Amino acid sequence: MKTVYRTILFALISVVLVIFSSAVVHAYTAPVPAGVIREDVLGQPLTVTPEPEKDTCIQCHVDGSFSNIWTPFVRWIVFGAAGVALLFGVARSASVWSNQSHWVPIPKRITAWIDERYQLSEFLKPILSKPVPDWQRRWWYCLGGLTVFLFLIQGATGIMLTFYYKPTPAEAYASIQFIENEVLLGSAVRMIHHWSANGMIVMAVAHMLRVFILGAYKPPRELNWVSGVTLGVMTLAFGFTGYLLPWDQRAYWATTVGTEIAGSIPVIGQLALVFLRAGWNITSLTLSRFFSLHILILPLITVGTMLMHFLMVRKQGIMKPL
Repeated sequence: MKTVYRTILFALISVVLVIFSSAVVHAYTAPVPAGVIREDVLGQPLTVTPEPEKDTCIQCHVDGSFSNIWTPFVRWIVFGAAGVALLFGVARSASVWSNQSHWVPIPKRITAWIDERYQLSEFLKPILSKPVPDWQRRWWYCLGGLTVFLFLIQGATGIMLTFYYKPTPAEAYASIQFIENEVLLGSAVRMIHHWSANGMIVMAVAHMLRVFILGAYKPPRELNWVSGVTLGVMTLAFGFTGYLLPWDQRAYWATTVGTEIAGSIPVIGQLALVFLRAGWNITSLTLSRFFSLHILILPLITVGTMLMHFLMVRKQGIMKPL
């Protein structure tokens, strides 16, 4: 059976190499239109290859002129999933027939393969195998988990939006309109991002109120409370930095008011104002700074603080009701 798998793998690699080689040869031997010559950084003539031939079906998906959801991308997903399911069924049947044993699911095989080399189960068992008491099986103990779930949705939809968003004053609003009106399901993704952000703030505040009311901030859980408050501040910072990104009138003036509130803080007010605006006024640098904070700095701080918060909660447990 191993010989069969090796033969199939060798055939697949050979096909990929042949396709790649033919593509490279075609790229170097493609005809170049006369008169299309540029110079490189050293002043030498640089030949520019022509644009690739545009498949009409794919181009209608790119420029947004398609009239239904049955686009090339959707077809690739449907037929690709069907092909993967077929290959999975063939591999499963062949494995059971050759080994004459019960089928072991692929996730379990992968987990066992990794655990055999790194012994992660010994580290994760105390964290994942704790029993849940009856008094913890209440909906108000799920508020923190709901906040994390909405944070994951924020990350997934935010990555999708960054594929098309352009953080410049000249193109930010236009890119939002392009996402809303031209990108397939772009409006739905943006609305999910918007409402899950609001829901994340609500769940985070509700979780903090539950912890405060039940007195879960008392010793020995002081650091749990500090890390939780930090995560709450990060959640509000996500909302504040993301509000400017559409770059419309409401976003501009809301950010103006918000940064002026920060500027009214005693002693460090002007420093906070200049830091947030990247100057004294809201400019293109402000938009770039808010975008960097929103998609890079805040997520890194949040994920690190969240991991620390989870480990402490898992180690000390949840405080019993008063």
